[in-house]
Amino acid sequence: MRRLLFCLYLLLPLSAAAQTQADEAALWAALRDGGHVALIRHALAPGTGDPPEFRVDDCGTQRNLSPAGRAQARAIGERFRANGVATAAVFSSQWCRCLDTARELALGEVTPFAGLNSFFAGRGDEAQHTRAARTLIAEQADNGKPLVLVTHQVNITALSGVYPSSGEIIVMRVDGQALSLAGRIRTAP
Repeated sequence: MRRLLFCLYLLLPLSAAAQTQADEAALWAALRDGGHVALIRHALAPGTGDPPEFRVDDCGTQRNLSPAGRAQARAIGERFRANGVATAAVFSSQWCRCLDTARELALGEVTPFAGLNSFFAGRGDEAQHTRAARTLIAEQADNGKPLVLVTHQVNITALSGVYPSSGEIIVMRVDGQALSLAGRIRTAP
């Protein structure tokens, strides 16, 4: 009996891994089929917030992607392609770390969108940004291409209730301006 329990105990992580793969496969299918949006927190950019001299039009005044962050963004793009998403409608915050993440994904033309800009530490109005993002999502969710938005932790948390890691993909179901969490796709740094 102990041996049987021990063997079952050893198999639990394998079944959890298989379930995670099945869940992820369903999320990728949902993104391909429409009616869903991928919210991606920008890739690795060391630090928190931005320096006091921050200007949205000057990357030299911002916190930017590290080399590991650029590699992470490219790897995320490869995961999209490996899961049948070769092109997408891609929108990004105007912050350089988001634009660079979106470009490194290489899923198509990147459209800067101010409604995805961060409102961390008083840089913007949360309600206004969230409304603008919801409107964009509602307008773009069924345009015939998967929808990918690259933005910041605070924006994703406001839309989903999830606190994402750098580069994490949060998949949301879209019903007009109503969003509900479909799941999370974790990415390695």
